[in-house]
Amino acid sequence: MQNPAPTLATARRIVVKIGSALVVDEADAMPRAPWLASVAADVAALRARGAEVVLVSSGAIALARRALGLTRRRLRLEEKQAAAAVGQIRLAGAWAAALSAEGLNAAQLLLTLEDSEDRRRYLNARATLRTLLDLGCVPVINENDTVATTEIRFGDNDRLAARVAEMIEADALVLLSDIDGLYTADPRRDPEAAHLPVVERITDEIMAMGGEPPPGYSSGGMRTKLIAARIATGAGCAMAIALGKRDHPLRAMMDGARCTWFLPTEEGRSARKRWIAGSLAPLGALVVDAGAARALARGSSLLPAGVRGVEGQFTRGDPVSVRDTAGRELARGLSAYDAEDARRIAGHRSERIEEILGWRGRDEIVHRDDLVVL
Repeated sequence: MQNPAPTLATARRIVVKIGSALVVDEADAMPRAPWLASVAADVAALRARGAEVVLVSSGAIALARRALGLTRRRLRLEEKQAAAAVGQIRLAGAWAAALSAEGLNAAQLLLTLEDSEDRRRYLNARATLRTLLDLGCVPVINENDTVATTEIRFGDNDRLAARVAEMIEADALVLLSDIDGLYTADPRRDPEAAHLPVVERITDEIMAMGGEPPPGYSSGGMRTKLIAARIATGAGCAMAIALGKRDHPLRAMMDGARCTWFLPTEEGRSARKRWIAGSLAPLGALVVDAGAARALARGSSLLPAGVRGVEGQFTRGDPVSVRDTAGRELARGLSAYDAEDARRIAGHRSERIEEILGWRGRDEIVHRDDLVVL
């Protein structure tokens, strides 16, 4: 029996990817302001329901090509980077205006592939995104095309969006497209192609349904969306391919518009927890008092105030063991601080971190998302 499709109604953290062809009017190379306004209204409605929303938006290069006279089909890498430098300002401004009209603050982040693969940069990006969401902002993310070379770039925002969803442990990733989901074949060429409302597992047969990138501004295509689905669902995040050309595309999904949902794998998030618990050798230990031990058992993060001792040498992001004063291991996790900084703030309340270190880091020594209670 097929599992029911997820819905946006139950998602508490949502990533929405929007391609160039949706953002930019091909006729005049200007932002499609009314459509952007409709998406901003959808985001505001989701926020009102208690959801956090992150946008991954293409369009920077497309917004600048005509102004710079770069109208031929293929651009050299340095021309793309120059266009991105000009267009990124326009793209951010368009989203800021649309979201501001709904009373929302937009925040711009530019990421590269290295930011998702280097552990320190990954942790920094994740911490920034979490803080922006905590502050009620709507992050608008794009690939940093001005510095990314061919060898170190995602190449399409479908995969970038999937990595962002993985990074922030999103519940749902929505890829807004020029088609309302996955079909058994290209419906533009095959009238017998059947729409798939739910994909439970991404098999080789499913991957074979991916086609070539469509014409126009988009650098993606169905195959890149299926690759993104593998990344997202493998991280425990449901993913949908939905029609984006209509106004209020997210509201349409909430109202039952046709799309394709890819179900998260059963091991999903638990795989990362197993990796923290069993696959990483701790490089140090945090000794905690009885109050912190009880808080950990309830699922709380580990705060500096509950730490009584710091053992070993480790850096931010390294695995550490959490023990009680009798030496019994209670948990394992990834430290948000280097060993020396952890020693300095141990036993102190989080609001004193900046006073002690001279800079303000995370309130937690180990965040609950990076912690496994044993």
